[in-house]
Parts: sequence; structure tokens; C-alpha cells
Amino acid sequence: MEFPDRTHCLRAYANRDARFDGCFFAAVTTTRIFCRPICPAPRPRPDHLRFYGSAAEVAAAGFRPCRRCRPECAPGSAAWSGSAATVARALRLIDDGVLDRDSVDALAERLGLGARQLRRLFASHLGASPREAARRRRLARARELLAGSSAPITEIALRAGFGSVRHFNDEVRRSLGKSPTALRQAAQGMQRRTRPRRTD
Repeated sequence: MEFPDRTHCLRAYANRDARFDGCFFAAVTTTRIFCRPICPAPRPRPDHLRFYGSAAEVAAAGFRPCRRCRPECAPGSAAWSGSAATVARALRLIDDGVLDRDSVDALAERLGLGARQLRRLFASHLGASPREAARRRRLARARELLAGSSAPITEIALRAGFGSVRHFNDEVRRSLGKSPTALRQAAQGMQRRTRPRRTD
């Protein structure tokens, strides 16, 4: 998205429009602080606002980054790209079962940062905590295996990252509304209905 004109900036900033996060930055002339459009801080008067296209540009103009919305970490910034890579590394470790054996603190330590910072990165990039992200990924893997594999339920539970079949059954039923067996039957029925008929 291109840098919007002042009218659009004012509207997006007033509405905390997340679609413009990283597209522009709002600098407050009275406080000398600059923010992202999504910042939760109270809005200043429009005549106290200037808009810039990058965090580097607004910092060069003499404004300090807001401590609440961390504009230097907005999408598209170097810090954002770096933090996205950190989250990707964390997800690979989660897929390898790190959180099945260790705590979030241990995962953060392996990544070279604090647990609080890791939770903040997950909330920013994924909208979930590390444990919730791990749970979602296990469930997605389980659903995929149930639909596309003829392996026994016990094997699927272990391959999806669940510590026991009982935990697997309980979690699938609670989160997806059906037992693993019922999900498998539903997926197989769907495949049969969508399979093209032979005409020869």
C-alpha cells in the first residue's frame, strides 16, 4: 500500500485502522513522539500531527518512538522482519516438540530472548501465545493426517505431537467438535463425493 495522503492518514489514525500499520507513522509535534496508526494512546489534535512514510524518516526528523506501540517494530521494518524470522524459528522448534518437553521460558532461551518478549512477538505476529500456537498446529496436523492417512489413530496422535491418545481424543473433540474417528469418516465421505466418476 502506498503512503496515503493527509486526509486518509488522519482518518486511519483516528480509527486505529490496522490496514495502514506500517504504511505511515504519526508524529505528535507537542510531545515529539511518533506512533503507529494502531497505537492505543489517546489521539492528539489533528493540527499537532505530522505523517511520515517510514520510521527512519520520522526518527531523522527528531521524534522518539512511542513505548506503547513500538513503531520501530511495525510491519515491513527491519526489526519486524527480524522478529518474523524469530517467530518462524520458534514455530520450527515447536513442531519438533520443544514445548511438549519444556516450558516457554526454555523455548525463549533457545532463541536468545526473554519469555515475555517471545510472548509479545507471538501476539504481534500470530495473535496467540506460544502454547496456543502449538495447540493450533497440532490440531491442524491431526486433521490433515486424519483426512489423508490410513494410519491408526494412536499413530496419528503421536505424529501430530500429542503425548497420549486420551489427550488427543479430548483435545480434538473439544476443539473440532467431533471425535478423531468421526472426523476421519467425514473426510473420507467428502473425498468419495468429490471424486470424479469414471465414464468409460
